[in-house]
Amino acid sequence: MANVLRHLPELEGMELGYIQGLMKNMDDDQASLFAQVYRARRKDAQMILILTLIGFFGFAGLHRFILGQIGLGILYILTVGLCFIGTIVDLVNYKSLAYEYNVKMAHETLAMLSNQYPSPMDGNGGNA
Repeated sequence: MANVLRHLPELEGMELGYIQGLMKNMDDDQASLFAQVYRARRKDAQMILILTLIGFFGFAGLHRFILGQIGLGILYILTVGLCFIGTIVDLVNYKSLAYEYNVKMAHETLAMLSNQYPSPMDGNGGNA
């Protein structure tokens, strides 16, 4: 069982618990590789907050582009953050926006690594 805080010390709250559940059956090498890939792909909640504030005072929807929600980003640009109401809601919910994105990235990272390095427990002896 890999120690999550040793590999990803920047995690906190719900994200820490979630990633800990994903990494519970990994050995140290697998956890280290997962941490490297996940760290590069995840978004920090503080960055989402800053981008949302920039959207509130200037370029609305920037945080949605960063989160991969291109359609909503364009909608926010065209409607000035849905007349600022959408941007205000996003300011309140910035942590959940980051958490949802990071959960998605964790699953994609896990799927990518499991396809690349199949486990010996997958029924075919580790041969893909």
